[in-house]
Amino acid sequence: MDSRIAGVVVWDVDGTLIPADLRWLRRAIARTYELAESNVVFPAKKVHGYTDESIVVDTAVASGMSPAVAEEGLRRFGDVMSQIMARGRAEVARVQPAYPGAADSITALHRHGFVQTVLTGNLRSAAEIKLQATGLDQYIDFSIGGYGSDARDRFSLPSVVANRYLVSYGHGLEPARTVVIGDAPNDIACARSAGFRVVVVTHRASREELAESKPDAILDSLDPVAVVEAVTSLVQPA
Repeated sequence: MDSRIAGVVVWDVDGTLIPADLRWLRRAIARTYELAESNVVFPAKKVHGYTDESIVVDTAVASGMSPAVAEEGLRRFGDVMSQIMARGRAEVARVQPAYPGAADSITALHRHGFVQTVLTGNLRSAAEIKLQATGLDQYIDFSIGGYGSDARDRFSLPSVVANRYLVSYGHGLEPARTVVIGDAPNDIACARSAGFRVVVVTHRASREELAESKPDAILDSLDPVAVVEAVTSLVQPA
């Protein structure tokens, strides 16, 4: 990694930078499978920390579709979701405003020399619209991100980020200088699978629940000073 780059910060989106809201998935699933929104049934297992495509298939089945029909619907889902998000920009800004400190944390990390991108279960079009609508996109390099539109398995996305980083920046991504910031146990597990460092914020899960997955640091909010201190401490040479 270029010594002029302090490190790479890879943000989760829903639940980390902005509150999670399943209305977009509910609308897209209803339209994709020609269901009433009231008949969309999300599976009992947690949907947080998974990719949209995996959630869509499980939800379609839970809503009465056969597995074959659920899979077939994925051909339409991407376009439907993109259309719904594009029409909902103003609504995103209203119902999913950035968490306090999110914008300041991104700006502070940029000033400290960090490249920033996202690793999210959202389709790329949805992730971009969400961060643009909430004013969080200025210092995010979407071109090297990993998205639910790249792979159904979230654990495949770190390699997507690494490959895109190599192409874009001309040198390899160093796991020890790459920090994921998320909010869920699955964010921690995904980061660990790639050898990345990981910081989590207690926006949705308790400190005790997150501690069970052994992240490198736990924050109670996106205070920019605390975020920068946590990230910089993790990328310093041992």
